[in-house]
Amino acid sequence: MPIYEYRCNSCGRKNTFLIRNIHDPGKLQCQKCGSEDLKRLFSRFATLKSEEARLEALADPGRLSGLDEKDPRSIARWMKKMGKEVGEDLGEDFDQMVEEAAESGELTSGEGEDPGGEL
Repeated sequence: MPIYEYRCNSCGRKNTFLIRNIHDPGKLQCQKCGSEDLKRLFSRFATLKSEEARLEALADPGRLSGLDEKDPRSIARWMKKMGKEVGEDLGEDFDQMVEEAAESGELTSGEGEDPGGEL
């Protein structure tokens, strides 16, 4: 059975209702102020993706925008994001590694660089 969200025009609170029949939702009242002056909201919804579609999205080079490969915190944020996108538990070792990378801060200047400034 669908759950619908309504915003109270009197107090502004968002209310959630289980509606058995959308054509006749019954008497709806704000759970905070009791007003019946409610407006239905468009709620967020999810779409299912096939594993192939998820993997294609992960391979998109545009997902690397904003990634600074010299900043461990940036890489840690990217790794967390990719871990969530995979949709599987990658284990405590992965989580610990990401946390350590995030806590390590920026690399010291000159680390891993040659005198020309390139790797």
